[in-house]
Amino acid sequence: MDNVLVLKDYKTVPDIVHEYEPTLKFGHIPLVIDNGSYQCRVGWSINDEPHLIFKNLIARPRKDRCKKDAEPPVTPPIQIGNDIINIEAVRFQLKTQFDKNVVTHFEVQELVCDYIFSHLGLDSDGCVPHPIVMTEAFVTPNYSRQLMSELLFEGYGVPALSYGIDSIFSFYKNNIGDSGLIVNCGFHTIHIIPVIRGKVISEHARRINLGGSEIISYLHKLLQLKYPVHVNAITMSRIEEILHEHCSIALDYQDEVKKWANPDFYDMYVKKIQLPYVQNTSSSTLTAEQQKERKKEMARRLLEINARKREERLAEDEEQLQQLLSIQDLIEEGDTDEFEEAIKTFDIKSYADLQRQIANVQGRIDKNKQRIAAAANPEEVEVRPSGRMQPPQDPEAFQTWLAETRAKYSEIVSRREARRARRAAMVRRRTAAAAERMRVISRLAAAGDEFGNQDSDWDVYKSISREADSDSDADGERLLELEEALREHEPAPSSSLHHQLHLAIEPYRAPELIFQPSMMGNPEAGLAETMEYVFKHFSAEDQLLLANNVFLTGGCSQFPGLKERLERELLEMRPFQSTHKVVMAGDPSLDAWYGARDFAGSNDFESCCITKEDYYEMGGEYLKEHHASNKYYRSPPPIVDNTLAPAGDANVVKEEIVVDC
Repeated sequence: MDNVLVLKDYKTVPDIVHEYEPTLKFGHIPLVIDNGSYQCRVGWSINDEPHLIFKNLIARPRKDRCKKDAEPPVTPPIQIGNDIINIEAVRFQLKTQFDKNVVTHFEVQELVCDYIFSHLGLDSDGCVPHPIVMTEAFVTPNYSRQLMSELLFEGYGVPALSYGIDSIFSFYKNNIGDSGLIVNCGFHTIHIIPVIRGKVISEHARRINLGGSEIISYLHKLLQLKYPVHVNAITMSRIEEILHEHCSIALDYQDEVKKWANPDFYDMYVKKIQLPYVQNTSSSTLTAEQQKERKKEMARRLLEINARKREERLAEDEEQLQQLLSIQDLIEEGDTDEFEEAIKTFDIKSYADLQRQIANVQGRIDKNKQRIAAAANPEEVEVRPSGRMQPPQDPEAFQTWLAETRAKYSEIVSRREARRARRAAMVRRRTAAAAERMRVISRLAAAGDEFGNQDSDWDVYKSISREADSDSDADGERLLELEEALREHEPAPSSSLHHQLHLAIEPYRAPELIFQPSMMGNPEAGLAETMEYVFKHFSAEDQLLLANNVFLTGGCSQFPGLKERLERELLEMRPFQSTHKVVMAGDPSLDAWYGARDFAGSNDFESCCITKEDYYEMGGEYLKEHHASNKYYRSPPPIVDNTLAPAGDANVVKEEIVVDC
């Protein structure tokens, strides 16, 4: 089944600046901010949907050095959220305020808050006269909450502030009871939070340091390793699209792997992702006659290049022959001293070696002259083995001829590669090929000659093997003929086929990290093992309460098959004939904001807020607890070590020094 899918390459749309209506301005309507590590969702408590949904990222594009300082920049110096139109262009300049799921970089958080308040249309001179409900991570450190409260109270003048856990807000939004096991699959972490009779049992909650970010990165590496040619086209944005659109969780991963090992199953169910590519249309604009003339011109140029190379080799060989003959004349003239000095200069060991080199060079010269003369004859150039290169008209015979031509082409290419490898081995000393060559050369010498017994004879061999590749010229010309025939008659492959990603087991392998983090080298336990560990901390009665209400929320819980996989895992880990139930959030991505919105509109909201007076009196880490909040644990006072301080001495004389400024 040919199932080719096209990537949509979604583009972000910049957020509009909303109108700050009088009902909002004078009604002190609470503002709800779901400050997620992947997306930030912002809206008023009286709205049905959030006004702003954007990725919690900022980018500082590099300044264009070609422009002068006086010229206005083409792009804004800081891009936030949906203002980042082309995220791949600034991928390496992206920053986030989060470390995992905890806010730690508050200079970035301040820029995000500026973006939020400006796009909501607030015109209150830097002040935000609205109570704020903000989500935070489970068991957020006091120091992080202190800096967030400091930013909102002192930086923006917020009158009241309340914090809550996103997954708890989502749990109560779905009205599924007051007991359950919350599985919050986030962008960087997975939290398993038990809730018994409305009380969060935080001491038995567990966190897995893995989420959507790690799954995206893992799938990105898988496809880049599988298709190294398309490493630049496989971007993180496209991987996100593939993850959201095509990935799912297998009910039995090992069984799924066995299925994809079957070639028939692969051909039937593989997903082919078409990458964007530019079609080469240069050849289609030429007529058949123009293409034929172009091929002839290319062939003529190649012949000219080969002829020029032969002439250069011929000139070098003739020069070398003259030098060797001049050395031979020295011995005939009886000038022994100059002869010995000359053969040392040319790395020649004996008169016999000189004769062999003269014969080899003379043979190369004769062969090159014959080839140059043959190439100069126009009849020789134009004559082609047309009977061999002309394809038959019958379709079946044409396919046979095409296969034979490909086989001949591959054979010549293999022979040429083998020749190059053999030549490279001969250049290196103490290889098997070099030793065999030395043995043959030494056997060709006279019976009384000691050539080949000494290691220094290698230098003579190197000079003999010079230009030994002249025998490959015929193969080169034949290769050119075959290339022209294949280029002319072989059907051109479709360029789209070379720009496709085949997704087989990869859409199941990447989300499997949720259950097997060890696949990416993470030593932590998977989701099923961690849930089983949490169950063991409760009595059988409480375990039944938790197992009958396993609640899935968070963006990564939207993988198809996750609910069915968890039901299967619960069936394996729970006692025989015990019951269990897995409940999916109505909207795993937005239910946290919906729950916080409902909380902001409840009658208990004002009593659960931290006022500015509470902030100044109790400190920035102070938190008023409610049903969806973290527990407040006051930070212990700092330990002061007085052992190093000098003991008081009554005999110490104090002297006051006055310095005139």
